[in-house]
Amino acid sequence: MLCLIPFEFIIFTINMTILFRRRALVLLAAALTVSATSLSQAQFRVEVSGVGLTQMPIAIATFRGEAQAPQKIGAIVKADLDRSGVFKTIDTAGVVLDEAARPDMASFKQKGADSLVTGSVTQLADGRFDVRLRLWDVVRGLDLGGQSFAVTSADLRLSAHRISDFVYEKLTGEKGIFSTRIAYVTKNAQRFTLWVADADGENAQSALASPEPIISPSWSPNGAQLAYVSFESRKPVIYAHDVASGKRRLLANFRGSNSAPAWSPDGRQIVATLSRDGGSQLYAIDANGGEPRRLTQSQSIDTEPAFSADGKSIYFVSDRGGAPQIYRMGAAGGNAERVTFSGTYNISPAISPDGKYLAYISRIAGAFKLQLMELANSAVTSITDTSADESPSFAPNSRLIVYATQQQGREALMTTTIDGKIKARLTGAGGDIREPYWGPFLR
Repeated sequence: MLCLIPFEFIIFTINMTILFRRRALVLLAAALTVSATSLSQAQFRVEVSGVGLTQMPIAIATFRGEAQAPQKIGAIVKADLDRSGVFKTIDTAGVVLDEAARPDMASFKQKGADSLVTGSVTQLADGRFDVRLRLWDVVRGLDLGGQSFAVTSADLRLSAHRISDFVYEKLTGEKGIFSTRIAYVTKNAQRFTLWVADADGENAQSALASPEPIISPSWSPNGAQLAYVSFESRKPVIYAHDVASGKRRLLANFRGSNSAPAWSPDGRQIVATLSRDGGSQLYAIDANGGEPRRLTQSQSIDTEPAFSADGKSIYFVSDRGGAPQIYRMGAAGGNAERVTFSGTYNISPAISPDGKYLAYISRIAGAFKLQLMELANSAVTSITDTSADESPSFAPNSRLIVYATQQQGREALMTTTIDGKIKARLTGAGGDIREPYWGPFLR
């Protein structure tokens, strides 16, 4: 993420005007109308729009017993699969089927379904819930297997996401991303909060709250830690937050600005933008701390590093050509080559985990648009119709991108398929959401 400097650091802000003007305006203007406490309890509304070219028709029956459970498992699974862009859910008209029932395949085939999910939710004597599912191939009449989970009420949503993962992997051959997590930042009046939530934006848990700005969350490769930039010391400082314990440790508090942390794929180091030597340059820092090693030697602003999937290259933003563009260099530093040539202002690079795509933000006729570049041939596609896009981050299966934008005058968190065909808006109860970052598959 690009770094925001508050007014107390106005001199530094002036030096970095080109890259940081927009981020400064966004963070200074963003304000939530709900409290941090209520946001963590707010239910997100998933609004899916668009039509994919090839979608698998799937029916999801109402799970037996779910009406008495705190979470509607079938509805969560449906929302997950709809948002993926791979599936088209078929209306089951309230049909209730558990995992033990033998469905009438002909009736579901008549509805146009190729597959069917059934299941049940039963409360156990110890207060936990027994969640079960069965996946059917409607066309061939085959039982494709099932799963069962014994979970607390707090983990019912997670069990639904795991069901979605099971269905996705069985029918596509690829790992599902529904039980992964995202991080994002909110601002309520003068209070900033870093949240960790399910991939659909629900079940948000506060990782950090501060009266000073929090920006640039970045997941470690194993999903155990979040690096972020905090201004609580009245200057940008990088910390690493342990998600399970809530403990944090200092990563970078050198003279000047410490910003834009990015983990290497092996988790052994972080590359960040430091101004310790006067200019804003990229440095590698051991994940356990230590003396930084300078990677860039330019007289320009070099920032927003992002590792390639194989860890051999670093993409970053620099104004060395006169305006912000995206460049690529070896992970050890050295000569950099320019990557973006379409447009005069390109920032916020994100590389897909499969190494095939570069997502970034481009200013086009005054609008900020999410762009997708196919790295093999440098073909660029604009995949949104909004005009204030920010902070793209790929899902760990490279099939979806989460980003922040504005719709109808409000900040919104969106996901899109990489072809731009299917989009989902995740909106809170009257609040704004910033700086999303999609976490990895949990190891």
